[in-house]
Amino acid sequence: MGLLIDGQWQDHWYDTAATGGRFEREEARFRHWISDDPASPYPAEAGRYHLYVSYACPWAHRTLIVRALKGLQDVVSVSVVGPDMLEQGWEIAPGADPIHGARFLHQVYTAAQPTMTGRVTVPLLWDKVSGTIVSNESSEIIRMFNSAFGALAQGPDFYPLALREQIDAINSRIYSDVNNGVYRAGFATTQQAYDEAYDRLFRTLDWLEQHLSQHRYLVGEQITEADWRLFTTLVRFDAVYFGHFKCNAYRIADTQALAGYVRDLYQVPGVAETVRLDHIKAHYYRSQRTINPGGVVPKGGEDDFSRPHTRHELV
Repeated sequence: MGLLIDGQWQDHWYDTAATGGRFEREEARFRHWISDDPASPYPAEAGRYHLYVSYACPWAHRTLIVRALKGLQDVVSVSVVGPDMLEQGWEIAPGADPIHGARFLHQVYTAAQPTMTGRVTVPLLWDKVSGTIVSNESSEIIRMFNSAFGALAQGPDFYPLALREQIDAINSRIYSDVNNGVYRAGFATTQQAYDEAYDRLFRTLDWLEQHLSQHRYLVGEQITEADWRLFTTLVRFDAVYFGHFKCNAYRIADTQALAGYVRDLYQVPGVAETVRLDHIKAHYYRSQRTINPGGVVPKGGEDDFSRPHTRHELV
């Protein structure tokens, strides 16, 4: 775990002492957009863009899902970093980075901005033509994959115009209380900060359980980006967040609606291949030594997401 300071890698954990024991996530540093306008600085072109991801990271996971479901595998190439994030941050296996030949992800960041200061995160979307980072903001990358590639993409629209206001509203609550909420609980260094995050997390999970007992999906009668944003947290919950992050009021597997909802989404063709629980458990338990000093990876905790569900009965 670390960050770049003036282009130099530093192995530093989060400074929660400066924020009352509360974890505060850094804003993404690169926020450019791919467009279907040929005059754009970043026009939609097959083979031009390269995505760096980790199977372990929920933020990167959502980009892999949308890339797969929009049929962009041959349009946007990908490099997968290893599960370990130790003294040099995210590690890249030899030969796994065809663009830079980098061994660590921070080297890709400094290739774009040699004096960068900030956290080195996945996902990262690289432009091979201009030689820089387009975006490292997952929520914006999935929207680019959803709509920016025009005829190069296929599959459903995950951000339909008629539902955007509702999607944005539910995304806001889920991001704050669930997606980032598990980290706010797990990385808290005071009891008050932990209690606040824990209580907000389970209030929202209780609300989602009630909502999803009556609706198959979060918004409308189709899968939207809101579902994929929630899914990548829920699919990790029992294996990691329940124990490692002390989010232990209940497991998702012990619920009715949420458990079925996760299995429903997991069984969408193309999604199961993006879920690597081996990478997920190895990353959190081996890399986050401030929380788990011994680096011991526990056995168990995984649900069988291929089990049948009855979610179709809600439609």
